[in-house]
Amino acid sequence: MTVAGKINALVIAIAATAGCLLTAHTIQSEYRLSLDRIIEQSSASVLSQPQLQLDIYYRDARALNRTLQAFIDSSPAIVFAKVLDPSGKTLAAKGDTTAGFDGPYAFSEIRRNASPADQTLTSHDDDGAGILGLGGRVFDLSLPILSLINPLEKDVSRSTFGAALAAPEKMGSRHVIGYMHLGIKRMEVILATLPAAAIASVIALLFVLMCAALSITITRRITAPFSRLVRLADDISAGKIDQAVKVEDGGELKEIFSLLNTIIGNINTYKTKMDVDHQLLSMKVDERTAQLSKRNTELNKAVKEVTETKDRLRQLAYYDSLTSLPNRRLFTEQLDLLLRLAKRNKEMLALVFLDLDNFKRINDSLGHSAGDLLLREVGKRLSACVRDSDVVAHYVESTARIDVSRLGGDEFTVVLNQIDGAESAGMVAQRLIDTLIKPMIIDGHELVVTPSIGIAIAPQDAEDVEGLLKAADTAMYHAKNSGKNNFLFYHSDMDAAGVDRLTLETDLRKAIERNELVLYYQPQVDTLTGSVIGAEALMRWQHPEQGLVPPFKFIPLAEEMGLIGILGDWGLQEACRQMIEFQGMGLDLPKVSVNVSPLQFNKAFIARVGEVLQETALRPSRLELELTEGIMMDDTEATIRSLEALKDLGVSLSIDDFGTGYSSLSYLSRFPLDELKIDRSFVIDFDKSQNDASLIIAVIAMGRSMNLQLVAEGVETPEQYHFLRQHGAHVIQGYLFSQPVPAKELVPMLSPGYFREQISNIGPG
Repeated sequence: MTVAGKINALVIAIAATAGCLLTAHTIQSEYRLSLDRIIEQSSASVLSQPQLQLDIYYRDARALNRTLQAFIDSSPAIVFAKVLDPSGKTLAAKGDTTAGFDGPYAFSEIRRNASPADQTLTSHDDDGAGILGLGGRVFDLSLPILSLINPLEKDVSRSTFGAALAAPEKMGSRHVIGYMHLGIKRMEVILATLPAAAIASVIALLFVLMCAALSITITRRITAPFSRLVRLADDISAGKIDQAVKVEDGGELKEIFSLLNTIIGNINTYKTKMDVDHQLLSMKVDERTAQLSKRNTELNKAVKEVTETKDRLRQLAYYDSLTSLPNRRLFTEQLDLLLRLAKRNKEMLALVFLDLDNFKRINDSLGHSAGDLLLREVGKRLSACVRDSDVVAHYVESTARIDVSRLGGDEFTVVLNQIDGAESAGMVAQRLIDTLIKPMIIDGHELVVTPSIGIAIAPQDAEDVEGLLKAADTAMYHAKNSGKNNFLFYHSDMDAAGVDRLTLETDLRKAIERNELVLYYQPQVDTLTGSVIGAEALMRWQHPEQGLVPPFKFIPLAEEMGLIGILGDWGLQEACRQMIEFQGMGLDLPKVSVNVSPLQFNKAFIARVGEVLQETALRPSRLELELTEGIMMDDTEATIRSLEALKDLGVSLSIDDFGTGYSSLSYLSRFPLDELKIDRSFVIDFDKSQNDASLIIAVIAMGRSMNLQLVAEGVETPEQYHFLRQHGAHVIQGYLFSQPVPAKELVPMLSPGYFREQISNIGPG
């Protein structure tokens, strides 16, 4: 606080104190004056009412109550009024008597040691009244009532009282006949002083304000030069003044201002020097900062390039570029670590090995670009369906995790760490299958891909990476051979089967060279004539040690090994050659049906058909090619042109296993087809499933309406025969008439009406 402020505060404090004392004195004086006024008025009122003596003597309660009410009405400060006899007994009371004393003891407290003829003023607290306890006090005013008649005299007449009151000078001494007890509320007395207190407060406030204004004016005139001096010093310290200051005052202030002017000059000189030095320093700092910024930018760029290169190299080294999944290298490194941790912690770990069924067919049919898109979609689905607890791995993650990895081609792995049992791995495998079998849209084609899954458990199946991977791979091949689209757990018996498979692969490569492949024929019987109108050529493998190997064992194996083209070419040549032999023997076999694998169907195959027909000199009309629906899945102009090229050669085209594939029915009207074969799965279950029966009826009706020949294959019972005949299918192929037989056994069946007797024995149904 400044000196002026302190002086002003002191003056205001003194003035406020004086004003408060004046106000307090005024309030106190007014309070005493108001109380004395009430006492004087009450005493005068008692003296002015001589009839009180008569009313007290005769105990006239009504008259006494009127008198007491008049006292209460005379002043708001009087809260109650009582009339007492000389002994203190209450004769009459009005007002709030609860605020006053009562009884002999209370009377003695009020009167205390005063003489009977003296008035007294005492006080007591009224517990139920007052604001903050300030107005709760009650003054007890006791006024003696004197009489010329001795109250102890008995039977004084009213006339005697009247005479005494009329001529009081004739009477002798006076007697105390009673007391008037008045209760005066202190708060009311205080309230009566408020007007005077308000006036006093206003006067005191005006006095304080006048003193404050006078003090501020005087101190401002005294301290104005000092204030200017302080501001000048602040401006000098802030550098706002760089010129000498003119001074009009004299005395000590002039010397002080002269000293300040000297300081200003020195500061200006120092400031000029500092500005020059600061400018030079700033130039050097800016130059150095630019150099450091340039070097920092170059360093950050180099660090970024090194980091990106490192990440790129790591991605190339550890992650598959097509699916962004961990590759075989990262898979083996991380799996080795997980196996060691599992062994140390005595925990179970499962390796799920997954291979896509018939992926090569999709690659060959739609091209490698579509195959790449399919693999990416498979990787996404596998990663999405494996939960966080199974640890999903992508390159974008901060840590290397190998739950889903791509080992190469269409092979994927899923690592399940810390599982509680083999059942958990089975649940995950089923979840993977359910996810993958949902249709995928690849290049506008709706594809369904199924997986074959093998599961190996560590440590029970193997404790190292190579052993565990081999076990899971073995289980996967068994799952594929057992029907695909399922999963199997590894067990030790599979090792022997794996060795057998390797042996079978080796033997299959040599089968053609050793002439171990043979064709069996299953006749197609026209039930209207009982004659054979065609035969399906079915390949068999006459193994020197294992005997006759059925096609379901070696045909898929040939497709996986890439030998299906060689086997298919041999089957086509052998069937055409055998037809020429039948003709040379004078036998009439209208046509022979040869199955075509989807992996065979390409431009080279079409040219090869023409070459075989030319080499064997077989009439094209006697050759029928059975195509699966997989060939028809690519409904493009290229497929149509290929089929038309075959038709131009003169061969017949048949759709085999119709109804089991995934292509639409639209190709029946678009493609140049001649025959429709009803799949045996529907024929076998026609009497078990109403849907299968309805489907057969619909296929027969559709084929007839489109002028397609119908062949029902897989017919084994008379019931199936009658059902098909009843609904219009009269060409039958199946065990009911003959199983597939060698060419020699087919010869007798080619005589006209060979099956007529058997058909008669079956009956018309």
